[in-house]
Amino acid sequence: MSAVGKAIWFIETHFADDISLDDVARSAGVSRFYLVRAFGVATGRSVMGYVRGRRLSEAARSLAGGAPDILTVALQAGYGSHEAFTRAFRDQFALTPEMVRAQRRTCNLDLVEPIKLDETPIAELSPVRFEHGRPMLIAGLGERYTWESSKAIPAHWQRLVPYLGIMPRRVGRVTFGVSYNGDDEGNFDYIAGCEVSDFSELPAAFSRLRLGAQKYAVFAHRAHIAEIRRTVCTIWTKWLPESGHEAADAAGFECFGDTFDFRTGQGGLEIWIPIKT
Repeated sequence: MSAVGKAIWFIETHFADDISLDDVARSAGVSRFYLVRAFGVATGRSVMGYVRGRRLSEAARSLAGGAPDILTVALQAGYGSHEAFTRAFRDQFALTPEMVRAQRRTCNLDLVEPIKLDETPIAELSPVRFEHGRPMLIAGLGERYTWESSKAIPAHWQRLVPYLGIMPRRVGRVTFGVSYNGDDEGNFDYIAGCEVSDFSELPAAFSRLRLGAQKYAVFAHRAHIAEIRRTVCTIWTKWLPESGHEAADAAGFECFGDTFDFRTGQGGLEIWIPIKT
């Protein structure tokens, strides 16, 4: 079983307890950093966001079933007060616990169900190569995402495309999708942009990022861009733990060359995973 599969099993058997990200990572035998990244890639959710969602979903079922005491449900869900529970519940479902108990149903709630992870990797990754990436200046459109909201990244790219032919101080013809500044909650910054020689003359709305020298494992993704998540998932959940290498807490990116067509999603790209030396 993969580390992500072990983490899901642990969460499903312990989410009613007071568990932390460290507890989940320890149960899976990996670091916090690796788990946050691999779990997000494999499931599209943050680790602790999934824990909270499962707790609150089971609480919603109890309330819809007529649970008489909301504070008891709150305590069972790991919340120390009625107020804290109500705030988290409303953030999750846009309804209060009282409203769900009164309506006696959950069909209008976006419940977080147990993840059934498909651990079948792609049949064969492209041969990996290792690169010592040089320092670069990246400029483009930036946004802060969660794993849950990262489904909007394709639309993010569409906003960048009109700028590609007029990017000031652009270096080369490669375009980059850079993920960085990740945290334990699964939030991360993402820039769709290009390498530039300096940051002068850029549109005010553009984000700017300095990439330092870094060692990378590089993989080719030749299928349609819509299938990239399966490739990335295979890298993080199969290749990386079996390779003897350890992921570095640094920016990683997708690299789009001249062959990639942003209109069709065809043409292939490269995935650069930062690793420790």
